[in-house]
This record gives sequence, C-alpha cells and structure tokens, in this order.
Amino acid sequence: MDDEEARTRLLDTAEALFYAEGIQAVGMDRIRAGSGVPLKRLYRIFPAKEALVTAYLERRDHRWMTSLREAVTAGAADPVAAVFDWLADWFSEPDFRGCAFLNAFGELGAAHAGVLDVVRRHKAELRALLADLAGPHREDLADQLLILVEGATVVAALDPGPEPAHAAREAAQRLLSGH
Repeated sequence: MDDEEARTRLLDTAEALFYAEGIQAVGMDRIRAGSGVPLKRLYRIFPAKEALVTAYLERRDHRWMTSLREAVTAGAADPVAAVFDWLADWFSEPDFRGCAFLNAFGELGAAHAGVLDVVRRHKAELRALLADLAGPHREDLADQLLILVEGATVVAALDPGPEPAHAAREAAQRLLSGH
C-alpha cells in the first residue's frame, strides 16, 4: 500500500466514523484499525488528529459542493428550487446526520484553527453559490437563502427526512417572488 492509498483509506474511515459518531468519540486507534493502515504510517500522513479532521472536512467540502453545483446546473430552469430539492434528497439519506461542518464546529469550537478555517471556507463557498443564484446586488437575499439552507439542515438533523427542505424551498420561493 502506497501513501496515496493509505491516505484514501484513512479519510474514508475517518469520514464514516466522524460523521456517524462524532469527532471526539473516535480515537486515532479506531481510525487505524478501520483503515488497516499501520499506526506509524497514519501519523506520518496525519501527524495530529486535527490534520486528519481538517483533511476529512476539506474532502467532504469538495464532494458536497461539487454535487450541489451539479444539481443547480441540472435544474437551470429554477436553480434555487434545485438547491432545496438536492437538500431534500440529502436529508432523506439513511446515514444523514446533519451538517458535518457545523457538527465539527459544535464539537471542537474555535480552538482548532485549521478546522475552523475549513468550516468558514465551506460556509463562504455555499453563500457565494447562493449569491450567484440570488443575482447581482442581492446580498440580503443571499444571506436569507443561506439561513434557509442552514436552518433546514439543522431541523432535518433532529428529524431526518425531506420535509424541512420542502418548507425551506417554499419560503425561498416566497422570498424570491417578493423581490
């Protein structure tokens, strides 16, 4: 196994465990055992748990935002509705546990600068996408759409299923029709 394969195994295992159980509940030994990567190599690739958490969130951000952008592009007739339809599908996945970025921040707070940076970049990237959909000079609408996305995600984390996304979509459509 080369370092790239080891890194992939470590990130796959970390993502599954961190998202399902929480970052603090999962030790590096469980990551090692689940990935099959020797401890020495694990710490050579990720010298500290924070480095692993940061890499997990960066990889998740890339995949999450790519998928959302593809959904928005596919739903070009109504891209804002496409955002909430995508969320409804995500909220309905059997392993849905809310926003990995808010979960990480909730667990670790601002004490872990690398993690906080990834969380902030993710939210800024999401807001930028929503700003593009809102249109030029509509910063207020972009902020409101972000609140709807984040609020729906938090509500769905407590009671998984598509309903929070549907309600947020309806609210977004009302916002858009009022502008």
